[in-house]
Amino acid sequence: MVVLNRIYTKTGDDGTTALGTGERRPKYDLRIEAYGTVDETNAAIGVVRLHTRDMPELDAMLGRIQNDLFDLGADLAVPEREGKAERLRVVASQVERLERDIDRLNDKLAPLTSFVLPGGTPAAAHLHVARTICRRAERVIVELAARPAETVNAAGIHYMNRLSDFLFVASRAANGNGAGDVLWVPGQNR
Repeated sequence: MVVLNRIYTKTGDDGTTALGTGERRPKYDLRIEAYGTVDETNAAIGVVRLHTRDMPELDAMLGRIQNDLFDLGADLAVPEREGKAERLRVVASQVERLERDIDRLNDKLAPLTSFVLPGGTPAAAHLHVARTICRRAERVIVELAARPAETVNAAGIHYMNRLSDFLFVASRAANGNGAGDVLWVPGQNR
């Protein structure tokens, strides 16, 4: 259980922040960037949900994803260490649920004949913003995982990769199952 009695502690005034292990790192550290960008993804999804109240199935999916993203943030905030008790980790079943949700939404969509431009309904446009933030988070997490001194749970990388796919498919669902998609017309303005 998390208990937050005080919001400010002043411990970060020196430009550092604590990981879940208690270890202090500079606020520009790549691990901090990774879970900060996951948090940014979560906030963008929160904005999307202002526009999905009339889409209960999609809104419920997004609510589950927001919780998963907090799990991923906690996962990244506590690096895996040999010999240490396991902490909260993203697991394969969370990735598999995202895949099922993608399939459920995608089954209702017509095949694409062009790339989709961000836009359409407010929900779809915000889903595209969330998707691009998600992709950035994924890139940061993959970069972190590539560092020899760092460990990253592979399921977390898989989750973010699937999440960007989900957000794309969800944007099409929010655009009337693709009917309101804004399609790219190559060279249209030459």
